[in-house]
Amino acid sequence: TSFGAAAHYLEKEQGGRGVLLGGVPGVAPAKVAILGGGVSGVNAAQMAVGMRADVTIYDISNDRLAELDMFFSSQIKTAYASKAAIAAAVKNAHLVIGAVLVPGAAAPKLVTREMVKTMKRGAVLVDIAIDQGGCFETSHATTHEDPVFEVDGVIHYCVANMPGAVARTSAFALNNATLPFALKLANLGAEAAMKADPHLANGLNVYKGKIAFKAVADDLSLPYEAWHG
Repeated sequence: TSFGAAAHYLEKEQGGRGVLLGGVPGVAPAKVAILGGGVSGVNAAQMAVGMRADVTIYDISNDRLAELDMFFSSQIKTAYASKAAIAAAVKNAHLVIGAVLVPGAAAPKLVTREMVKTMKRGAVLVDIAIDQGGCFETSHATTHEDPVFEVDGVIHYCVANMPGAVARTSAFALNNATLPFALKLANLGAEAAMKADPHLANGLNVYKGKIAFKAVADDLSLPYEAWHG
């Protein structure tokens, strides 16, 4: 959904730069920078490749970049997400997608306001990490009713519930992912289910009034107490 929205807001009628993501014969495609090579970043890259955009994925894990290079072959480029590389990418891109996730913690601010000022007028920023504070310094949460705002001539799409735009598809996907865990909780009870499934235990945030997820405790400056099943 993030990429579909981005393509829409790049249109001139929507206040964008008036760029077709895939270009046409004789006209270069749009430059797309994706910050983060996780699930959301890869999904955005697949959509971008399908629309024949010029795509680069930035990440801080060399192992992950190698995996992405193998997965996409020559369809995309990869680059290490240094501050200088991000600044250069933001300056040259028509579309920047922030897909950085730190589980349980606030997203890092990878794109500063000064970087935004260097961008092309009518370029688009999509902040997928907005529900964890956003990874652009200029971001603030928006809604589907009023999805975008402009800073220094750059369109920001920062809807906190992006999957809600395709509610039926996202509901089925969420159900498929969570139902096995819900069944374990129902059949075994919470503690037995977590003992039987370490992935379920890793999702525990609060237990008997104590924060049991370290990243959450650190982010809120509250005591952390690990659950020992």
